[in-house]
Parts: sequence; structure tokens; C-alpha cells
Amino acid sequence: MAKTVAERSDAIPVLAEIFREHGFEGASLSIIGEKTGLGKGSLYHFFPGGKEEMAAAVLNEIDTWFENHIYRPLREAEDSRTAISAMCRTVADYFDSGRRVCLVGAFALDNVRDRFTDQIRVYFADWKAALAAALQRAGHDEAKASELAEEAVISIQGGLVVARALGDPSLFERAMTKAEERLLA
Repeated sequence: MAKTVAERSDAIPVLAEIFREHGFEGASLSIIGEKTGLGKGSLYHFFPGGKEEMAAAVLNEIDTWFENHIYRPLREAEDSRTAISAMCRTVADYFDSGRRVCLVGAFALDNVRDRFTDQIRVYFADWKAALAAALQRAGHDEAKASELAEEAVISIQGGLVVARALGDPSLFERAMTKAEERLLA
């Protein structure tokens, strides 16, 4: 059953799930219309740039969520170790313990990567930079903090892919546990 969509902002979470389920290319306007309950006219009213604008809006929403819940707390927390632990819990919750696809990662691996290069690059670069900043405040030198941050983001994203591929969310949970242990060691 379609969710009631009264304005553009109502459509964005629905669109995110459509893109997670079908990918960018597989998310036809008929599927989008069915799942949002909007006709083509309404869809183009909210998103004059079509499906590409829809995907960009979803990526912007994801970026805003990560800025508010992951990056800013990592950059600004007085106790960086607590912020790092909170990041791990929040990320695990966001990705439903490995059951939810990382849409930015999926787009990075898809043939639409070039359409959203800047948004994809910023997502991963900001995450790495915010985590590295927290690690530096926790006592690591700049090079080690950058290395640990990079390893953690790779582990998290890789854990999501492998958990999804094998249908085993416990793989992601183990990747998160190991990432947190390495970050806090």
C-alpha cells in the first residue's frame, strides 16, 4: 500500500526505500508512482528534474541525517571515545544491523555513480574526516587517526555488502564490533 504523500518532503523517505529495493535504474516511474501514490504530474511537480532529482534529494537527505547524527557529534563531542561508541551504535541502528542497504554505497557501485560523484565522494570523505578528528582528540596522531578512520569506514561498508550478499546480518554486527574495538583500542 502506498504511503500518503502530501508534499515533497513526504516523498523522500519513500523514494529512498524504492531506490534501496530496486536500484536507480530499476525504480521506474510506475513503481515510484505506485509506492508514493503520486501520478506522474505530481511527481514532476515535486521533482521537475525527474528521477535524477529524486535521487539527488534522497542523497541530500541522507547527507543531512549523517551530518546531524554522525559527523557533527564526532567533530564536536568533548568525549571523543563516547562519540565514537555512539557512532557505532547509531550506524548499526541506521543500517538495521546490516539488513538495510547503504544507498550511497549502492550508488557508488552502480552505473549511476558518475551522476552523483560529488554527493558520493562527500559522504565518504566527511565520514572519514569527522571520525579522524575524533580519533585525534582521543590521542592519535594525524596519520594514525586518518588510517583508523579509513579502515573503519571500509569495514562498515564492506560488512554491509557481505552481510547483504550472504543474507547474514550477523556479519555486519561482527564488523561493527571489530571496528569499534579497533577505534577504541
